[in-house]
Amino acid sequence: MTAAKGMDGAAGNGHPDVLFERRGRLGVVTLNRPKAVNALTTVMVDMMLRQLTAWAGDDDVATVLVQGSGDRGLCAGGDIVAIYEDMLHGGNRTAGFWQVEYRLNSLIARYPKPYVAVMDGLVLGGGVGISAHGNVRVVTERTRMGMPETTIGFAPDVGGTFLLSHAPGEAGTHAALTGAHLGAGDALFLGLADHFVPSNSLPGLVAALENESAEDAVARYAGEPPASVLAGQREWIDACYASDDAAGIVRRLRDWEGAGKDDAVEAADTIEAKSPTSVKVTLASLRRAAALTLDEALAQEYRAGLRFLAGPDFREGIRAQVVDKDRNPRWKPATLADVLPGHVDRFFEPLDGGELDLHPEPAPTEADHA
Repeated sequence: MTAAKGMDGAAGNGHPDVLFERRGRLGVVTLNRPKAVNALTTVMVDMMLRQLTAWAGDDDVATVLVQGSGDRGLCAGGDIVAIYEDMLHGGNRTAGFWQVEYRLNSLIARYPKPYVAVMDGLVLGGGVGISAHGNVRVVTERTRMGMPETTIGFAPDVGGTFLLSHAPGEAGTHAALTGAHLGAGDALFLGLADHFVPSNSLPGLVAALENESAEDAVARYAGEPPASVLAGQREWIDACYASDDAAGIVRRLRDWEGAGKDDAVEAADTIEAKSPTSVKVTLASLRRAAALTLDEALAQEYRAGLRFLAGPDFREGIRAQVVDKDRNPRWKPATLADVLPGHVDRFFEPLDGGELDLHPEPAPTEADHA
């Protein structure tokens, strides 16, 4: 997708990283950091929150579209280099970023108008949060989607635990623990997307959305999606991941003797290479999120996220994968057996400094005091 050429509305004025434009009755949001695969910053999510709130009440806007500039993807997630640098100085800015980002995720999930997310190319982490909660989610043959947080010593957030906990069978558990990249077919199977549109049809779709309903425009350009790999692996995935114990899941994967044995062993190897703390907290988050609303899951993820900021693995994971790029993280604790249940439980305890407020009262204006 290419960047929008103009901007509309006060929330979009004056910042190059996220552009807002009106085209007919379509409000267009373009993430505009192509060199960083449109990774999200605090400014970007704050501006999106403000503009989407304004468009929700604007009768001249019938549909909203979110897209990414450049050819690499919609969004590769939050700016984890910025998070790493913030952790070196206490992590306060990251907490503030999550507060705004999760408010944005919550708004998208209850958006009163068609919210069309073009999930072309990479859609990771925070990119899932600004797309998969929408009500018209479009994938292409180039889609590579995922929640790879266990790789960097973190756990799925932006409502990812809510989404994956409601996926068919244990496919969401597999996706979360392994951090697997998902193609279009798998995204549709997991319930993270609704429609498949070939990438060469996207310009036509976007043009049609300017004056047509989202339903009619998508129906015209939708194609037959590719098959889901995960759907064909349900037997071993559902059998092996049906446990609340991460070590038990790994054992079942290694002991699996049916069809898909090699894939099961590969999944076990992948999980054991992740942060043991992240794997156990992620599994516990998923099991808890299955009985929560999205807003409750976001509040739970915020609690866990602040505990990850204070622990060693999140910083070490980013260092190993993104900063030094040695791909050799030194996790503490180093094995699943060393992560005790009490340590996991502490990630979900109430916060002393206040819980996440997803719906804060607006700041008073001068008119309020007149």
